[in-house]
Amino acid sequence: MKAVRLHDVRDLRVEAVDPPSSPPPGHVNLAVRAAGICGSDLHNYRTGQWITRRPSVAGHEFCGRVTAIGEGVSGFAIGDVVVADSRFWCGSCPACVGGRHNVCENLGFVGEACDGGFAEAVQLPARLLVPHAPSLPPRIAAMAEPLAVALHAVRRLAAAHGEPVLVVGCGTIGGLCALLLAHLHDGPILLSDPNTGRADLVSALSGGRRVGLAAQEIDAALGGRRLRHAIDATGHAGAIATTLGLLAGAGALCLVGIGHGKLDIDPTELVEREIALIGCHAFADDELVQATSLLVALQGSLEQLCDILPGLDDVPAAYERLLAGQGTKLKTIVQLMDAPAPLFPIA
Repeated sequence: MKAVRLHDVRDLRVEAVDPPSSPPPGHVNLAVRAAGICGSDLHNYRTGQWITRRPSVAGHEFCGRVTAIGEGVSGFAIGDVVVADSRFWCGSCPACVGGRHNVCENLGFVGEACDGGFAEAVQLPARLLVPHAPSLPPRIAAMAEPLAVALHAVRRLAAAHGEPVLVVGCGTIGGLCALLLAHLHDGPILLSDPNTGRADLVSALSGGRRVGLAAQEIDAALGGRRLRHAIDATGHAGAIATTLGLLAGAGALCLVGIGHGKLDIDPTELVEREIALIGCHAFADDELVQATSLLVALQGSLEQLCDILPGLDDVPAAYERLLAGQGTKLKTIVQLMDAPAPLFPIA
């Protein structure tokens, strides 16, 4: 079968590989229907920070159709359509025993700890699969994982009723945070991103207002109301520091972006202004389920965020294009199957 494998830094190859074996106990084989390119995929390709096995089939945002089921697996049937949980957690560390799989002490991710979704087929533990509505096109189902990441950030922020929220960075996760805030929150949404095309798209879909990271612009947008809640989806140390300075007392900043550099923070300022810095890593178990259930309601908006690749052969070039800042939408997805899910199980 065809697969896209990461061999080393800047070494991504489309190759012929053996298909998955018959699934062992507790595992399921999937025919991959669609898979998204994530910013962390690009980061790993560019830096090699998380290369833990060479080569490895990349891709952790994907959906598929069940083609084979291992012994001891219940709740799934041949032909079921599912989304994949990207978190390859151990199940035995204190964090996992406490149900906090996103901070597993041995956490890896699909596409690194095991082969991922940039392939025609994949084998995964059944515990990492969540069913989705059969009516969903594969390109929308493949967005469940990043939507769960955004949902985790929105839930961790926990902005009070009617409170304004600033989203810094309108890439995939920032854009999805804004979309979820429009769907789940009733306060004003502010958006900041130097990429005007991207910010305008997110603004149109979320009803958010574009602002610069400047106090006077935010004050004008809010009519004098105080800004206490923000989400940073850039990971940029400068943007994070600037955003902290914009928050009023008793504020909170959620950090969900992956970036570089270190913050120079005076902890006394955080104490005196009672500002909370909140790390947001992946998502909780129930958040992937909830995000998957939201896909139908958000489908119209999600469609407008997708740039579709016709096949796996186009993935390496798409990596380079996205790293060069030449993406046209918020999410690039390779679609392997156009057809809707089958109405009846396929053997």
